[in-house]
Amino acid sequence: MADSGGSRADGEGIHIGEEVAAAVGIDEELDSNIVGPYRFPNPRRRRIGGWVYLAGAALAFTAMPRGWILGAGLIGVAAWHFASAWPLLVSEEEAMALASANTGYVVGHASAAVTFHGWRARPRWSVITYSADEPPSQRALVIVDAVTGLSVGDPYIEALTPVTGGP
Repeated sequence: MADSGGSRADGEGIHIGEEVAAAVGIDEELDSNIVGPYRFPNPRRRRIGGWVYLAGAALAFTAMPRGWILGAGLIGVAAWHFASAWPLLVSEEEAMALASANTGYVVGHASAAVTFHGWRARPRWSVITYSADEPPSQRALVIVDAVTGLSVGDPYIEALTPVTGGP
């Protein structure tokens, strides 16, 4: 069902036409008209911040009368940046495949989001899967370590009851 504004709502969700998206200035990350591969930025880029803080510490030590206080703090922050710069070795697609193997049912739809765990912010993929039957009879949440590819804990699996009735 299309309206005069180029938007439509159907079983696939809400869709906004390209001209409407451009006219209202929808952010690129929210614009469903942009297609193509997407890769989550690697957390290893935190090392850049570590080097910046180390440079700031060096400046504080040399340029300030009591710069050792600030410099010591900046070294601590830099150490955290280096310690939390985990490599993202498991891609979103690999995480969904690993999660599918842990559910015990044939997966139809799946979605993954990266989360961070612990004070060193270790990356994890939170993968939600739905069974392939229509409508889905089961769904699961599987946590996959984004560094090792191992499943973290047991998957949470629940049965779904179909929604009946209508307007």
